[in-house]
Amino acid sequence: MAANFWTSSHYKQLMDQEEVDVVQSLDKDRGITLEDFKLIKMHMANYILKLAQHVKVRQRVTATAITYMRRVYTRRSMTEYDPRLVTPACLHLASKAEESTVQARLLVFYLKKIQSDDKHKYEIKHILEMEMKILEALDYYLVVFHPYRALSQLLPDAGLNDISMTQLTWGLVNDTYKMDLILVHPPYLIALACIYIASVLREKDTTAWFEELHVDMNVVKNISIEILDFYENHRMITEERILSALNKLSMKP
Repeated sequence: MAANFWTSSHYKQLMDQEEVDVVQSLDKDRGITLEDFKLIKMHMANYILKLAQHVKVRQRVTATAITYMRRVYTRRSMTEYDPRLVTPACLHLASKAEESTVQARLLVFYLKKIQSDDKHKYEIKHILEMEMKILEALDYYLVVFHPYRALSQLLPDAGLNDISMTQLTWGLVNDTYKMDLILVHPPYLIALACIYIASVLREKDTTAWFEELHVDMNVVKNISIEILDFYENHRMITEERILSALNKLSMKP
């Protein structure tokens, strides 16, 4: 794995939000809108999290799996790459990439426990076949840098490493994987945005500390606004709305 983010494949693959927000033509043919696209990815991120909790992997594995899923859909359609199968395959691949391997049969066991419909009962061979397709879609670039490392270094530097701030900022970082931020921004900027939000919520004055960092505060604030907007909009998302988006994938074009 690359030790330096700035020389890594992750850095080279950062995209503009406009590039990430492209709905593939096959999905458009099924009526998938940009809103549907984002909702399905958010739902699948939550699904990976739920599956990861069952198989008991580290948060880093979960975050890497979600990043793989989001990267795949900047290059492939949901019509061809069924999200319900991509999610366990990404988790399986991420567990190997992060040296915390989960057996495919364990994933299948829990998939059958948490899935309610019989139409999408997947076996080990399905996960392994999709895993190979995901590897090809990712061009075999599996390196992912996460905001967690930067966060663990920045919090003590800012004098904010008490339990309350640590828990709040880590929770914020976890929630950023429900968005596409990891595909667009360097991880340390995501970490800084989470610290910025937490310091405002906890009424901590970090103005001088941020000034010493010589970072572009406009970028940090813009990421912070994206995160806060997500929380605001997330409250209005219903299960019916997500199911409506998913059902479009099952429709004939």
